Amino acid sequence: MCGIVGFTGDQQAAPILLEGLSKLEYRGYDSAGLAVRDNEAEVEIVKAKGRLSVLEEKTNGGQTLTGTCGIGHTRWATHGEPSEGNAHPHHSDDCTVVAVHNGIIENYQELKDKLVRKGYQFYSETDTEVAVKLIDYYYKKYLGTPVDAINHAMVRIRGSYALAAMFEEYPGEIYAARKDSPMILGIQDGESYLASDVPAILKYTRNVYYIGNMEIGKLEKGKVTFYNLDGDEVEKELTEIQWDAEAAEKTGFEHFMIKEIHEQPKAVSDTLHSVVKDGKIDLSGVGLSEEDIKGISQIYIVACGSAYHVGVAAQYVIEDLAKIPVRVELASEFRYRGPLLDKDGLVIIISQSGETADSLAALREAKAKGVKTLGIVNVVGSSIAREADNVFYTLAGPEIAVATTKAYSTQLIACYALAVQFARIREAIDGEGYTRLIEELGTLPEKIGKIIEDKERIQWFAAKQAAAKDIFFIGRGIDYAISLEGSLKMKEISYIHSEAYAAGELKHGTISLIEDGTLVVGVLTQQGLFEKTISNMVECKSRGAYLMGLTTYGNYNIEDTADFVVYVPKTDVHFAVSLAVIPLQLMAYYVSLAKGLDVDKPRNLAKSVTVE
Repeated sequence: MCGIVGFTGDQQAAPILLEGLSKLEYRGYDSAGLAVRDNEAEVEIVKAKGRLSVLEEKTNGGQTLTGTCGIGHTRWATHGEPSEGNAHPHHSDDCTVVAVHNGIIENYQELKDKLVRKGYQFYSETDTEVAVKLIDYYYKKYLGTPVDAINHAMVRIRGSYALAAMFEEYPGEIYAARKDSPMILGIQDGESYLASDVPAILKYTRNVYYIGNMEIGKLEKGKVTFYNLDGDEVEKELTEIQWDAEAAEKTGFEHFMIKEIHEQPKAVSDTLHSVVKDGKIDLSGVGLSEEDIKGISQIYIVACGSAYHVGVAAQYVIEDLAKIPVRVELASEFRYRGPLLDKDGLVIIISQSGETADSLAALREAKAKGVKTLGIVNVVGSSIAREADNVFYTLAGPEIAVATTKAYSTQLIACYALAVQFARIREAIDGEGYTRLIEELGTLPEKIGKIIEDKERIQWFAAKQAAAKDIFFIGRGIDYAISLEGSLKMKEISYIHSEAYAAGELKHGTISLIEDGTLVVGVLTQQGLFEKTISNMVECKSRGAYLMGLTTYGNYNIEDTADFVVYVPKTDVHFAVSLAVIPLQLMAYYVSLAKGLDVDKPRNLAKSVTVE
């Protein structure tokens, strides 16, 4: 959620830090700050409440801060209200230790009480200040190195964190520590960088290290050294980031979200072709053998938000094609109810960032119970990717907008590929059906592109919904899964109350909410359920609802019922989500645009939820 950037080298640090923080704005924040020093000079700290632009103005784009070593931070308030005083970086009483921190320290009050007894004073309401002063306490008590002090603090801190600290007695060095919160460290041309996410440093380097859980990294100019909790050095291999730096820029689009909607055909194609070889699906790169697949008794899909909606769609597809029982679980609930897992089951964790706190906790719960795990993630080297038994990498590239589009679409493709391959290996479909399904998957990128090309008509309709107070999305079967994602897209960036319902549930209470003019979006891609959903839409219309229909070309009789209809190309019914979700993404985008809202950075939301 919060953003961290660090730099040490020969260039001036402040402009680089501000540039990096600007690439992390999508993560959500309410204040920002920098700490910069030059060799033996004292560290200078500048903080500001509000958007990063306030900090940029305060420092004249970083020009008023001199120094070649520094750390920066964008804060999402957890402990303490958004304010300049609570903004990071934070410092020890004598300013000899300065640090920034992502995460939540669960026992901060206990630690704070101890430090107060030791004579420390506190100027903020944050748990981060507690961490900084705890490190300072151990640094002075044992007269050791920064690594020693941070190690002692890490043992005492409960919770999650990514931490970057500077010590007065160690100019030109930055120390990083991590537990359950993402952080990467990079080097290039004699300079070193750290960040909480790849886009922050992609402009400067593609060569990165992934710091392990409960490890410490020391950054010097062009050099990074890693240590474990015992203070022993740990060897790491550099990883080259394959993302195109241009992919993290708007490149002429007004917002990242509309850019990423347009990137979906390529992202879907890239992900599909990563596993389809010579007309067949090859999961050897994922690590699942035919024996593994044949032995699966049950699949548990665990995810949050849009990734959970992918799981709901995948449940229909996998069960129908592969005939394997599937249960879809909210990651935030999974471990707290003590799930009963079949030892021959497969737990699939879906997460764009690979760092989602609840999903990572669910993965660890499954592993602790001895159940095989598979991560579907977009970020190479992320925590879920490293800890899962098997990994299916989606190839969406960097996704900057908070509201996911292309990552969602690539996750769907990954689940389709698993479903089709599982079905063939378990002999639930024959060779002819297998070939047909793979060929149909190959047509999806072009069909998605055609829907996007026709966006002006959706834009016209969306502009008329800007004043809506309530919107309902209804569908049956896979169409219900589509409705869930359409509703989430609408509410998260337009701030319009919207809900998704299985259409047959309307009469069990929900229909009482329908009033004159209420927009009801009926999703009808499943031909066998078409007439039943039409009947539910008619019931809404008779109570004053304004109806929008979303269906496939050929179902023109829907125009007798709906006031506005969007058509998508036909595809195999199992893959309908990939096409039907596109108009709903566009509709949400254009409603938000018509309302003049911040499309890419909606209020109260962050891209990656890395704390519970």
